[in-house]
Amino acid sequence: MAVVCALVALVALCLPLTTATTATQNTTATQTARTKADEECEAPEKQTLSPSSADGDTIRAIKNRTGEKRKLIVGVDQNSYRWGYRNPNNGKTAELEGFDIDLVHRIAEDILGDPDAVQFKAIPTDQRIPAIKDGRVDMVVRTMTINCARIADVAFSAPYFKTGQQVLAPKSSPVKGYDGTLADRRICTAAGSTAYAKLEADQKAGELPASTDISTTVPNQLDCLVRLQLGEVDAVVTDGALAASQAAQDPTVQLKGDAFTAEYYGVAMKKDADDLVRRVNQILVDYRKDTANGWQASYDQWLSATLGKDAKKSEPPAPQYLRTS
Repeated sequence: MAVVCALVALVALCLPLTTATTATQNTTATQTARTKADEECEAPEKQTLSPSSADGDTIRAIKNRTGEKRKLIVGVDQNSYRWGYRNPNNGKTAELEGFDIDLVHRIAEDILGDPDAVQFKAIPTDQRIPAIKDGRVDMVVRTMTINCARIADVAFSAPYFKTGQQVLAPKSSPVKGYDGTLADRRICTAAGSTAYAKLEADQKAGELPASTDISTTVPNQLDCLVRLQLGEVDAVVTDGALAASQAAQDPTVQLKGDAFTAEYYGVAMKKDADDLVRRVNQILVDYRKDTANGWQASYDQWLSATLGKDAKKSEPPAPQYLRTS
């Protein structure tokens, strides 16, 4: 356990994080936005634009950057094992690697002709949307679920991965899943995450025990694993794809029960960046068709060890688009 904690601490120091606001402020703002947006939205994963390879103002601005600044600026995670993380064993540079990072390189190659023309910025979970709206990044590729509240603030690509919320707890824990065994238990979630919104809604609806303590939220999802390791919480609720990777990092914890939601990851961009959204959607179409170096190859390399060799349950359905013009 000490080795795992040490590794987590080492990884967290590898790349400066964008300054986070308090978890309480972000959680409150996100809850308010979700309540309003959820009343007006259905099937958020289908509310994207049709694919196109054409350059528009957003893409031209990226291409017009000069010298060392001619890079795609992307918000990513640096702590999610096999998604976006720094592997201390992959050489002196400990470059970022993982499933999300592969997709970023593919986008950069298509837009700028160089897969390495990327400036990575480590973004905490609760800072993904602010980083996009403030123009600190061109996009976020960080296991970001497409949902109704978020599409009120940012534009999403078509889905590139399917997952669902699950419970992570110590193997010795009596917790069995997302059920009554969570009574009197302390649960950790990331501030601004879909996990917290689900727990809060279910508790209000009586579908989660009233005695379950959901007050622990953290800026970065991996911080929940540390809280669990330190005994400060009894369980973590997060995307099953991330939870499986965390379980691979720490053999004393495991997934408890099945996924209790169906969610989709998308690439997030500014609301008015229509040409960039369309371009990313075209890249995703080509990426999924590329059997040698595309989606399937990346899944096999990074995720098959934790999610299983059959990728069909994680592959999103054929995309549907909001409008074609």
